[in-house]
Amino acid sequence: MSIDAATVRRIAHLARIAISEDELASLGVELGRVLELADALAAADISGVAPMANPHDQVLGWRADAVTEADRADALLALAPDARAGFYLVPKVLD
Repeated sequence: MSIDAATVRRIAHLARIAISEDELASLGVELGRVLELADALAAADISGVAPMANPHDQVLGWRADAVTEADRADALLALAPDARAGFYLVPKVLD
């Protein structure tokens, strides 16, 4: 199947691509091959074929919301040059 030059120009215009007059014939043939492939795929018998897995069909399991690490806040605050009441103190940057 070959697509005529007017249709190729219209498709190129809609796709906002520039094509030369020399490319019209070859693009018409290529677009015709794409349409033939689409027709062949549409004609395929897919009855009895199970759909493929979809990532949206997956369900994540829930886990318990439990603390898994020890509280190290005091050890980490001890590394700071200045810390009070559980907060790091930093020098003033803006006036």
